[in-house]
Amino acid sequence: MKMAFILFDDMTTLDFSGFHNAVTWLKKRNILDDLSWDYCSNKQEVKDDRGLIIKVDRVYPDLSEYDLIFIPGGIATRSLIHDTEFVNWIKTAKNVEYKISVCTGALLLGAAGFTENKTITTNPLALDLLKPYCKDVVKVRAMRDGDVFTGGGITASIDLGLFFIEAITNNAVAQEIQKLMDYPYYNLIV
Repeated sequence: MKMAFILFDDMTTLDFSGFHNAVTWLKKRNILDDLSWDYCSNKQEVKDDRGLIIKVDRVYPDLSEYDLIFIPGGIATRSLIHDTEFVNWIKTAKNVEYKISVCTGALLLGAAGFTENKTITTNPLALDLLKPYCKDVVKVRAMRDGDVFTGGGITASIDLGLFFIEAITNNAVAQEIQKLMDYPYYNLIV
């Protein structure tokens, strides 16, 4: 599985790092040997909403090359939904098997047309912003509607990672990674 982590200026890094940490355990524990990932953006380096600078691997790659895209949230999502070049880039993921976002990253999935007729979630403070892009918005930590996985507010990124792991593997693998992360809050689905 080849993953693209979409990064951008003024993103919330915890949105990204919670999911990233959980899912990359699949490679670290040899559960998915073919797992790989790229850090992708519209520029060579990004600065998060707290000033952390992150260098990226690829600038504007064709996202159809990936099996999974992940979009974090952050204040910038509110302006990026109006950035035609950025949204058109996200649209190249139309046929990607897994489209995933946490927090207001769901706005970018919506602007790209991936959440139409779907029930999704986002940060509880941004539920109303998401309504024009989907069938319904619910307040939950992590959920799935078809090929779209969405997570609630910032710390829900960890829950979303474990939820995704459980969806593509099984409950035992998700529990193993939950234990390795020393994360007691995720309620695994049985």
